[in-house]
Amino acid sequence: MSRDYNQFPDDENGNVLWQMHQDGDDLQEAHEIEFSLVFSDEEQADRCALYLLKEEQKISLFQDEESATLEWIITIYVYMEPTYEDIVDLEQWFSKIAAEFQGEYDGWGCMAYVYDDELDEEESSLRNS
Repeated sequence: MSRDYNQFPDDENGNVLWQMHQDGDDLQEAHEIEFSLVFSDEEQADRCALYLLKEEQKISLFQDEESATLEWIITIYVYMEPTYEDIVDLEQWFSKIAAEFQGEYDGWGCMAYVYDDELDEEESSLRNS
C-alpha cells in the first residue's frame, strides 16, 4: 500500500495517522482523541481547566507525581474522526490556550480500533453453531 502524502503528510502527525491506517485502524470512524497540556503551576492548571470546561471540553486534571518536578496534566478528550487537518487545528488551539496559562501543549494519542473481520466471522459462526 502506497502512502498518500496529501492525507498523511511527512511529519509527526502524518506518521502517526499513517501507522494507525497501516495497522488497520479505520480512520473514517470517530475516535476519542486525547490531547495533553502540562503545567508546572497548580493554580494555572486549575484556571486553564475551568476555561476549557467553559469551552465545553471534556477534560481530566491530575498531578503527575512520577515526574522529576511536580506537574499537573490536563487531558482533553475530543470525539472525532482523526483527520490530519483537524488534529493540526486542535493542536494549534490547545497550544495557544496552554500558553495563555503558562503551560505547554504535550501531544495527542488515542486507543486503536482494529477489527479482525475473519475473527468476527469465526465468532459469528461459532455462536450460530
